[in-house]
Amino acid sequence: MTEAELFAKYDVPVPRYTSYPTVPQWHAAPSADEWIESLSRALQGDGASLSLYLHLPFCESLCTFCGCNTVITRDHSREGPYVDLLLAELDIYLGRLPQLSNTSVRQLHLGGGTPTFLSPASLDRLIAGVMARLPNRAAGFEGSVEVDPRVTTRAHLEGLAARGVRRLSLGVQDIDPNVQQLVNRMQPMAMTTTLMTAARKLGYESINVDLIYGLPGQTPDSMTRLATEIVAAAPDRLAVYSFARVPWIKPAQRKFRDDQVPAGAAKRALYEIVRTRLLHAGYVEIGLDHFARPDDSLARAAAAGALHRNFMGYADVHTTAMLGLGVSAISDTPDCYHQNEKILPSYVKRVEAGEVPTHRGHVLSAEDQRRRQRITTLMTTFQAPLETTEMDAAARVLKPLIDDGLVAIDGHALVIPPAGRPFLRNAATFFDQYFQHTEPSRPVYSTSA
Repeated sequence: MTEAELFAKYDVPVPRYTSYPTVPQWHAAPSADEWIESLSRALQGDGASLSLYLHLPFCESLCTFCGCNTVITRDHSREGPYVDLLLAELDIYLGRLPQLSNTSVRQLHLGGGTPTFLSPASLDRLIAGVMARLPNRAAGFEGSVEVDPRVTTRAHLEGLAARGVRRLSLGVQDIDPNVQQLVNRMQPMAMTTTLMTAARKLGYESINVDLIYGLPGQTPDSMTRLATEIVAAAPDRLAVYSFARVPWIKPAQRKFRDDQVPAGAAKRALYEIVRTRLLHAGYVEIGLDHFARPDDSLARAAAAGALHRNFMGYADVHTTAMLGLGVSAISDTPDCYHQNEKILPSYVKRVEAGEVPTHRGHVLSAEDQRRRQRITTLMTTFQAPLETTEMDAAARVLKPLIDDGLVAIDGHALVIPPAGRPFLRNAATFFDQYFQHTEPSRPVYSTSA
């Protein structure tokens, strides 16, 4: 069977497994008290550590491909009140969990939206306020931020670096003017490279670039140009994401015509153009759609079998809890997921009332935890253990993938050979009891290509 035929055969809607259970299957929602108790358990013991995620939802314009939770506005007077809300939410947690103030903070990540929508002064006040409340930085503390080169200045980079931020993730997506016009994100490549050069001079240790394949208007020729330009810019890491076309969730995507959007084997071929160019340039392929230079900490963690995967993607650090602050922010502990209110006015109202702004979540059963561990292992190491009682089922359920040489059962392990890596999500569904036993009445996931 040809590669194109394989992609057509297995191009079905499957989860990306940044969590398990996946968000559409979060049915056992915790109360605010249950969530606090779970967070308290995760922060007990000498080895407890914390990752912080701050969600900054504001963007000056809407990128029509975007699936993030954003607030589109040019009103920068909203910055100050939102910073106050984030700090107030953290104070609510500190009031409920006094031990939080002594917990070792291993990571601080600012995501969005567009974190650099905020002015350098607002960002400085936010980070200073957080670290004053949580002063115990772990050895090797890692600060990172997502930036939009269109609104990010040298003053932003200088201020963030002064607060310990050393990792930078640049939203690029594509460099072709036609594609950029279709997705409402005009961003010359020179703007991106200028920002990367400035960051390197300021001592940023790792620069990531986000790309997307499958966007409307992309062609093999445009993707070849994209890959060539990006390799020349030499980022330390890259995330090459599949465009998740979910117009039932993001109405702005309804403007794209079917004939504009690559799909199936044609879409996957665009990824292979970038992938081949990156591998030829010496990058290491990591898990699902990530690449890094061999000397980057992400590549080193992958080689050592120490890679982790969470809502922010692949990480080289695993903490005992991740606490998300801000509208729609997601947190997790070993036995619970928690998401804040997704609508900004609802989030504001709850925080101003002194409440943990719980919207939804999931309390993981022992079986959930067991399956999550194996899915995470598969997504980070390309293999996962099989129990004796699962052997027959694995051989039966995965038979098409096995017959096509995309999955192998080696002893008591499910193994993904190099040829099967594009179908990693398909193989992971074997461990997903919710996916296997649920027939959705409407679209839930994007396709796997």
